[in-house]
Amino acid sequence: MKNGNRIHKSAGFTLIELIVVITILGILAAVALPRFTNLQRDARIAKLNAAKGAVAAASALIHATFLARGGVADTVACSDGTIATNTTNVCTENGRVALVFGYPASNVALGAPVPGIVGAAGLTTLFSPLAADLTNEGYTVLVAGGVTTFRVVGAPTAATCQFTYTDPAVANAAPTISVVNTVGC
Repeated sequence: MKNGNRIHKSAGFTLIELIVVITILGILAAVALPRFTNLQRDARIAKLNAAKGAVAAASALIHATFLARGGVADTVACSDGTIATNTTNVCTENGRVALVFGYPASNVALGAPVPGIVGAAGLTTLFSPLAADLTNEGYTVLVAGGVTTFRVVGAPTAATCQFTYTDPAVANAAPTISVVNTVGC
């Protein structure tokens, strides 16, 4: 009899190997899962930052057009068939934009025939969007006095996931665009 030459075959994993694998999977789940759940928050912050960039760029471009025209009214009708005065509104390729001290106005109601900063920023495909159009694009916009508040749809606490655009208070002053508040995103 040759008992010393037998080879023992493994039939599965040992208990220690199973415990090590389960521990590694648990650690990975604890580290990776919170990161995946933060992707929605990151997306809302990115969307808000993109909107802020669009608002800042639109404000600068409209003001540059206002300065380049030097207060002289357009001689050709805008796409909406009216003549821009260049003191209270300026003509763009999409239509007229209402002005306050040479910058896009904040105090224009959504859907108005002559939009302000919301229309100039191009957050939707419509030049003068309604609240529903903005919601379809993932934004909520509140217009009150000379302040427009931009928010992202779906934020857990909308009041702390926003930025504001405030009309200039006096001539030769720029509008104020607040920092993006991401606490509630």
